[in-house]
Amino acid sequence: MVQAPSKPLTLPEFLALPETKPASEYIDGKIIQKPMPKGRHSRLQGKLCAAINQVAEDSKLAYAFPELRCSFGGRSTVPDVAVFLWERIPFTATGEVPDNFDLPPDWTIEILSPDQRPNKVLGNILHCLEHGSHLGWFIDPDDLSILVFQAQQQPVLWQSDQALPVSPELELTLTVNQIFDWLKMG
Repeated sequence: MVQAPSKPLTLPEFLALPETKPASEYIDGKIIQKPMPKGRHSRLQGKLCAAINQVAEDSKLAYAFPELRCSFGGRSTVPDVAVFLWERIPFTATGEVPDNFDLPPDWTIEILSPDQRPNKVLGNILHCLEHGSHLGWFIDPDDLSILVFQAQQQPVLWQSDQALPVSPELELTLTVNQIFDWLKMG
């Protein structure tokens, strides 16, 4: 028996579905569930958010959100870290953080997990840049490298003691070695 293909889901229909754990993303009309974060991924994600927010939150320059759903440009993705400049956070009328972010982050950070396909993750970074993000990091814990994407520039592979580019509004210096040293907890 041949079944008629089901009607593709629209972005609004996807957004009306219940959230999944781990999160699902809507890319090119398809629902793709992210893999469950593992130890190295969780450690890097937590430390990156803490380092960025330590220099950015009190001065109201920016905020780094872990696993924040961002829906724009026909996609709904969940970057590992989504950094928004303070003036671009769409606060509610009462000054609270909203539930929905329908805009790209200023800086998107993705940490490659063992079960992820690199091109899918890179595609999410490129989508962000195409829609207004200024910076993207692709962190590969196995390779101990970070591929940095900046708007209107070729990506650059960063390794060892090189100070990484960050949002220019932030007084933050991070090197590749510093980031991967966070994995050494024992």
